[in-house]
Amino acid sequence: MATISAIFVATSIVFSCFEITAYGALFSSLHQTLILNSSTSQGQVLQAGEGQVTITWSLNKNYPTGTDSNYKIVKVKLCYAPVSQLDRGWRKSNDNLNKDKTCQFNIITKPYKPSNNNFTWTIEKDVPTASYFIRAYVYDYVGEVVAFGQTTDSHKKTNLFQITAITGRHVAINVCAACFSAFSVISLIGFYLVEKRKGKSLRR
Repeated sequence: MATISAIFVATSIVFSCFEITAYGALFSSLHQTLILNSSTSQGQVLQAGEGQVTITWSLNKNYPTGTDSNYKIVKVKLCYAPVSQLDRGWRKSNDNLNKDKTCQFNIITKPYKPSNNNFTWTIEKDVPTASYFIRAYVYDYVGEVVAFGQTTDSHKKTNLFQITAITGRHVAINVCAACFSAFSVISLIGFYLVEKRKGKSLRR
């Protein structure tokens, strides 16, 4: 009987591991143990490819000592605010983090430290126009998400900022295009005048 019980327990553990791998961690099960702040202000508009955001984070000291004993990695991400997720299934939030599409842009991945963490991020050129906030996920030594922190409230309505995507052509490109167009017109006129003079010379 003892052997059967041991096999049953071992089997349960194995299946539990498979279940965690298959379904992933639930966001609702995570504790918000990180205090995360950014240099952005509510409603601020930043330009993709140019704007910069400084992020700082640390362990919330209101939690008991040892809370972070199994913390190994912190991944800071740019996340869509609800207003920019409406009618966009490819940005939809899901409590199952394996299916969640809220935070699609990686800002930085660093080893965990309880304090004095900061990073200045230059917004990447491919970030689309939308309203955003920033979230950090904490991973343990086996690679599971165990905690988080974010720059907005639980309803994701405060401290939201805007990013404007790069659209159209750059000013320098427009100037070059105008110069080439003008050169083409001048060249065409010059060619016409030369051919006209050649025609007059032949008639003489």
